[in-house]
Amino acid sequence: MMLLFLLQAGASGLMIQILPFLLIFVVFYFFILRPQSKRMQEQQAFTNNLKKGDKVVTTGGIHGRVQQIDEQTLVLQVDVSTKIRVEKSALSAELSKAVAAKDDSITPAAS
Repeated sequence: MMLLFLLQAGASGLMIQILPFLLIFVVFYFFILRPQSKRMQEQQAFTNNLKKGDKVVTTGGIHGRVQQIDEQTLVLQVDVSTKIRVEKSALSAELSKAVAAKDDSITPAAS
């Protein structure tokens, strides 16, 4: 009888020791791993859905309009006669969406 009590006490003691680690892992998952995975999926969807004429921003802050799309790179027109080739991975979905939203909110003044 005493042995059974000691085994139960030992098991509950082990659970009490493991519980903080489980809680840390759950918090780590919901606050770090899951949001990062979601951002990666959004970035991948953004680069897959690019089309000619889209306004984009690179992670370096270069604004341009997509002129040509290849498998891993694209050509951006940054000025009337200036075009540059950049990697698709260098584009920022968040910055590009912010620029697109800003451009949509600006309406030309009626004259």
